[in-house]
Amino acid sequence: MDPALRDSSFEKLSAGLRRDAGRWVVDLRGLVLRSVFQPVYSLSHGRPVGHEALVRAFDAGGARVKPQSALRGDGSFDDLLQGDRAARMIHALNFAELVGSDPHWLFFNMQTQVFAALKQLPNDGFQRTLQARCGLRGSQVVLEVLEQQVPADADFDSAVHAVRASGGLIAIDDFGAGHSNFDRVWRLSPEIVKLDRALVHRAAFEAQGQRYVANVVSLLHQCGALVLMEGIETQDEAFVALEANADLVQGDLFGPPRPALVDKFDAPPALQTLWEHYETRRADGQRRYHERIGPYINAIGHAAGLLADGKPLDAAVATFLALPLAEVCYLLGADATQIGDNVWAPDQLLAEQSAFAPMRDTQDAHWARRPYYRRAMEAVGRVQVTRPYRTLHGAHLCVTVSVAVRTGEGLRVVCGDLSWAGEAA
Repeated sequence: MDPALRDSSFEKLSAGLRRDAGRWVVDLRGLVLRSVFQPVYSLSHGRPVGHEALVRAFDAGGARVKPQSALRGDGSFDDLLQGDRAARMIHALNFAELVGSDPHWLFFNMQTQVFAALKQLPNDGFQRTLQARCGLRGSQVVLEVLEQQVPADADFDSAVHAVRASGGLIAIDDFGAGHSNFDRVWRLSPEIVKLDRALVHRAAFEAQGQRYVANVVSLLHQCGALVLMEGIETQDEAFVALEANADLVQGDLFGPPRPALVDKFDAPPALQTLWEHYETRRADGQRRYHERIGPYINAIGHAAGLLADGKPLDAAVATFLALPLAEVCYLLGADATQIGDNVWAPDQLLAEQSAFAPMRDTQDAHWARRPYYRRAMEAVGRVQVTRPYRTLHGAHLCVTVSVAVRTGEGLRVVCGDLSWAGEAA
């Protein structure tokens, strides 16, 4: 070994390194640390693109010990650093032997305090010695840091820069847990963001959760990150990942952690089933959506015809407002300014929420930013439907159907809002 690559910390740890059942393990503070790997799949490629390395710790009697307790020791920085390096060592050695020349990623977590101390990573004797020992390339490494523990300091930013300088990638882990902050994503520009399992689990059962997750994925993509949904255990959770346009998935549904890597062409039955049922589930969802929205599309189209014939707004929209979810109708001029008052469904007047009274009078309001105006003006005579959004006059979601129509007074856009609380997009 090149003496320039020697590092006392590496040599000390490697003294506890040994082979057991064909794999590298390390003895650390009276415990035995082993590596297991959980596959990470690309939904589009239908195959694994990496593995997350996880620690399994055992005491002298063979009983399991919580990994965090084993790695943290007494909680001092020296123990944190020693535990982190011991885990990195066995993960890298085992992964390099198992992966061969395949261009797979190795994901692994790092203690935040240790990561921040890696600002001199290119000159870190331990890291260079480890990579020289196992032949692992920097570009194969994805360092995961917990989103909630990312500090806003120069040391951490320097560590991120150093990892990238070595060819490695940064992943933010558990995004969406607790008080998540997009500022961390914008500041660090991670290559990968892992969504917290709780988000995915909730979205599998709630339409509002599905919309939320889809919007989060869209924002993360706009930040330049790939999105990985982890902790997937059911087909419903996997379908959330597909619908939300996630890039990568990980979870026991596709493969549990184990000592070996899955084959580079592995396509688990759960992934095949997901794609086989995807179009059917989408078609069923579209059918239910059109069955629900169809009467409102027809009614607003009917209202446009009556307006073109010279009928007043309240008479033209009466059919629309008689439908069960209808809330309010209003008329816009060609300049997007609202003409006259809102016309409310009778039950909406009875259920008026006084807390939103300041927002209810929208006469002369300007709606040029709204999709229901812009799209209607781009396709005169064709009914448009928005995505669900927060209504201005209540604490719930609504959908707006609209259509531009030529009347004796000029071009007008007639709009109708209907409640969409609890419904899928």
